[in-house]
Amino acid sequence: MGPNKTMTLTPAQVKWLKDMKITDYSVDDEGFVNVDGNVRISAKGITSIPVKFGYVGGNFYCQHNKLTSLQGAPREVGGNFDCRSNNLSSLQGAPREVGGNFECWTNNLTSLQGAPVEVGGDFYCSFNNLSSLRGAPREVGGSFNCGNNNLTSLQGAPREIGKNFWCWNNNFKTEPDHSFINIDGDFVWKY
Repeated sequence: MGPNKTMTLTPAQVKWLKDMKITDYSVDDEGFVNVDGNVRISAKGITSIPVKFGYVGGNFYCQHNKLTSLQGAPREVGGNFDCRSNNLSSLQGAPREVGGNFECWTNNLTSLQGAPVEVGGDFYCSFNNLSSLRGAPREVGGSFNCGNNNLTSLQGAPREIGKNFWCWNNNFKTEPDHSFINIDGDFVWKY
């Protein structure tokens, strides 16, 4: 550990990183913790992320915790970002860019505001309380799954979906209008 590595972190933040087994990191001038590899803080019982992650080159896994906020989550993730099975009611603080998959299913989300603008892989927001897709990424390189929500229309859905669009088990009476979405795979709205 170099003398400047933790200069902008508090002793409690340094201890938290050590407790989470995050040892290979750097801290930039703004106090953001940058990691070239993966961050795995899943199933640790944490309710918050007490540092500010900047760039994570690999995957960022924080699923199966008690997070109520994504404050402190990375601004950019090169691989996958997984925050499923938490107590999130908002995606505020989520990364702006995710190179791989973005998984936020099984939370208490009522909105996708704060979601990344672009996701390179799949985007899973099923099993939430969404009544609208406003705030969804504009482009999803893989599949988009918004099943098991309270949707009555697809307004706000991504404009470009590289694979499949799954929106089964919502409140659609008839097939929802998806003519404004470029879907390169299958569109499935009911079983």
